[in-house]
Amino acid sequence: MAGHSKFKNIMHRKGAQDKKRSALFSKLSREITVAAKMGMPDPANNPRLRAAVLAARSEGMPKDNIQRAIDKSQGNDTAVYEEVRYEGFGPGGVSLIIETLTDNRNRTATNVRTIMAKNGGNLGASGSVSHGFERLGLIVYPAKAGSADAVFEAALEAGADDVQSSEDNHEIWTAIDGLHETAKALEAVLGEAEAIKLAWKPGLMVSVGRDDAAQLMQLIDKLDDDDDVASVWGNYDVPEDVLAAL
Repeated sequence: MAGHSKFKNIMHRKGAQDKKRSALFSKLSREITVAAKMGMPDPANNPRLRAAVLAARSEGMPKDNIQRAIDKSQGNDTAVYEEVRYEGFGPGGVSLIIETLTDNRNRTATNVRTIMAKNGGNLGASGSVSHGFERLGLIVYPAKAGSADAVFEAALEAGADDVQSSEDNHEIWTAIDGLHETAKALEAVLGEAEAIKLAWKPGLMVSVGRDDAAQLMQLIDKLDDDDDVASVWGNYDVPEDVLAAL
């Protein structure tokens, strides 16, 4: 169990914090509605819904909006959404996994393919890059939750597999089937997490230079701007000085 690596959160800009708030709320609402429809409309008894509600709260979504999204799941007019994953390559040979939540596969496939092609990327076949990632549970706490040592000890006691702390946050990784038990144990010690989610953790990182980094960030931003794209994961490692210059 590694304790103090400088591993960066590979989900670009924590869900694109620079997005317009209305667009971000729309995505968050969709996830809440789908999670509530697939399980129970009670966050206490629906792990996916609980994670969605936590994500919405962390972005400042009002309680009324969250409740409306949950209530919508119990109606008969809710669109049928499905999760579709795309895999491909970005500038600099970076591997990308694009997770979408869509009610129209053709529209989403066309949009993702077009965005990739126009921004230095290209789609691959299913499984073309996911073999280089591990599907795990991820629990994120802000840096202020505690020191690296304190969070490491708490995570170890809670049954986590790996902890990576940086100046921005603490990322706690665990097996999928142990995600919510570990999250509950950590909440008793560290308080409410910033995020609890399923994630893709890369086995090997790819160092990206200045020119490729600029195009890569543009590609990820464009993907994030699409209404159907829920998250973008990659194995890119952009040096701090390069990132600061973008």
